[in-house]
Order: sequence, then structure tokens, then C-alpha cells
Amino acid sequence: MTVKVGDKAPNFTLSSQMGDNVTLSEFLGKKNVILYFYPKDETTGCTKEACTFRDNYEQLTSLGAEVLGVSGQSVESHKSFATHYGLPFILLADVNNKVRELYGVPSTMGIIPGRVTYIIDKKGIVRHIFVSQTQAKRHVEEAKKTLTEIEKEEKAIA
Repeated sequence: MTVKVGDKAPNFTLSSQMGDNVTLSEFLGKKNVILYFYPKDETTGCTKEACTFRDNYEQLTSLGAEVLGVSGQSVESHKSFATHYGLPFILLADVNNKVRELYGVPSTMGIIPGRVTYIIDKKGIVRHIFVSQTQAKRHVEEAKKTLTEIEKEEKAIA
């Protein structure tokens, strides 16, 4: 299955770097979600991407979003990565790549786990998907742009 824009985001539960379970549906009706899949903790591109999310975290939360980073490393690896770079958001351990498969996140050259960001609105609908293995920082720009559009729509309705 490959998730597309306009689809209802598949629900899942994974362990965070703090060891607690996080379920996507717990954000429904409360926050938009930036769900970003990345290849591996402590690698150059993934560190750049995570630090860019960190540096923009306040702005993203002010746009009504929560950031969830997902990769196949363990809870311990995520905890170390988050601590090392002072990441204020949730990292989820998808050790068996079940959620990656659920969303249809492609691999690069068949071996490197893909880097894909999904913007999910408060109703649980996928509003934007950005795929780029090499433009790690652009994932944050795409998220901000989409969240700003969602905010404008919400204000127009209110």
C-alpha cells in the first residue's frame, strides 16, 4: 500500500525515545502531524534534517503541529540521538519497518530506507507528501508551507 495525498493516514502505535507508546490517532482533532521517515540516527543527512526540525520546532508547533520522526533504530538509539542534538520532538522506533511498509515509503537503490515527510491534518487526512533523500532541510520548508496553507483554510472556515 502506498499512502497518497487525500488518503486517511493509517493509524499505528510505536515506542518513542522515552519508551512510551505513541499512537497517531491520539493527535486527531488536536494537532496536525508532521510524520517524517528518515534512514538512520547519527548519519549526516538525518542529523541535518533532525536539527532543522529542531531549529524550526517552535514555529511548527505555533502552526498547530507535532513532529514525529520515524526510523528503524531502537528506542535506545533514538534516545541517544535526541539527547545528542537536543531534539524536542518525538522519535519513534519502527524496528520491524511495519509502519514504513504501511505507508509505502520507498527505499533508495533498494537498500537505503527512504526519506519521506507526510503532513497530516487534524482530521487525519494526508495533505502533503515530500520525498527527497538528498534535500534533508527542504522537508521542513515543505512542512511549514503546507501547515501555513492549512492554517489559512481553518481561519477562512472559522
